[in-house]
Amino acid sequence: MTHFKVNGIERSFDGDPEMPLLWYLRDILGLTGTKFGCGMALCGACTVLQNGKAIRSCTKQMDSVGGLDIVTIEGISEHGPHAVQTAWVEVNVPQCGYCQPGQIMQAVSLLSSKPKPTDADIDDVMAGNICRCGTYQRIRAAIKEAAKETA
Repeated sequence: MTHFKVNGIERSFDGDPEMPLLWYLRDILGLTGTKFGCGMALCGACTVLQNGKAIRSCTKQMDSVGGLDIVTIEGISEHGPHAVQTAWVEVNVPQCGYCQPGQIMQAVSLLSSKPKPTDADIDDVMAGNICRCGTYQRIRAAIKEAAKETA
């Protein structure tokens, strides 16, 4: 039996130890904000926070989540939208929107470790999150806007 937290709630799992965390979140908990993209940790659509750091949930096996604190897009703020979500709306980042939960989770992780990131910091950390619509300039602008609010 594996014990861990998801969005602050204690959970336990005794199913297939090789099940990806992504499928546990989506299929068992119904937290569908985390998206399937490539299944190989290359696109970032499945990004969640593990103990505050961005990880790819599509390749994180359930047998490796014991004792961890996992946060999904649904759990990043208890009191209304997170500053990153607010900035995303203000800057009008989403186009199709599919990759945006992963982009937002990566940005939250970035800002928690580097509250005033440079353009180079943003580009470096966000490089693993693919946006097919190409909204990278708006993503960078939203992160800078959110940095003003979180600083």
